[in-house]
Amino acid sequence: MDEKWPLGVFASIDAGLGVDLQVAKDLGVTTVHLHTPHAESRTPERIAEFRKTLDDLGIRVTCVFAGFDGESYADIPTVVKTVGLVPKETRSARTAELMDIAKFAHELGVDTVGLHLGFVPHDTSDPDFAELLEITRRVCDACAADGQNVHLETGQEPADVLEGFLTAVDRPNLYINFDPANMILYGCGEPLPALEQLGKWVRSVHCKDAKWSDQPGETWGAETPLGEGDVDFAKFLAVLEKIGYTGPLTIEREIPQEPERQKAEIGGALSLLKTLKADYGL
Repeated sequence: MDEKWPLGVFASIDAGLGVDLQVAKDLGVTTVHLHTPHAESRTPERIAEFRKTLDDLGIRVTCVFAGFDGESYADIPTVVKTVGLVPKETRSARTAELMDIAKFAHELGVDTVGLHLGFVPHDTSDPDFAELLEITRRVCDACAADGQNVHLETGQEPADVLEGFLTAVDRPNLYINFDPANMILYGCGEPLPALEQLGKWVRSVHCKDAKWSDQPGETWGAETPLGEGDVDFAKFLAVLEKIGYTGPLTIEREIPQEPERQKAEIGGALSLLKTLKADYGL
């Protein structure tokens, strides 16, 4: 029987986001969400090297996360303009790159691709809404041909907007990567009721913490180490239990790639999650 709630981290090979794989190994985790490496690293030769490295470290990639050149998280208006498949000027090129990333993930032996789609229009009559529906369907259908799922990360829209979009896309391989801190950072709603509302779509999670902005939705909240923000992780696990989620608890901590700092902060997060898991006999 597979382990319930295995602990993991968001990791990187060469893209400078997340922890290095060796740090992940040193922390004792067995699963990672992998930030997509640069295009020049997505060759058959490099993929073979990555697979060997992962096997040697005893680490399994459960999701490859797409990222695109030109994305910026400087502030909320910049995210609206630059992130995901929403910006019109980059939409076509990024969709093609996402397809390439999905092929990379498939060749790496990973059946899930994750991404921030961007700010989905709240008005379903907006022409952009229809265009994003069509693009998301095309991406899902291409991934389905390789037996892959697509996970959209939460944060940039309230739960009811995301639920409506997923329902409208109507693809059986489209799911959610739930990040409770993003709901707070973007000011899009209380994370735990959103998790329960979206539960049937949740197939992966990021364990990340944050504090609310004093102007939610207008200015950023502040990311914090796990357990120091406004996400109640004991209740978070209780909702995960309620919705029947048994997959990895993947810690994401957006701090510089300084191994000792990462080991200290992520080590603290792992300790907290281990303590909370123990309440469930895990």
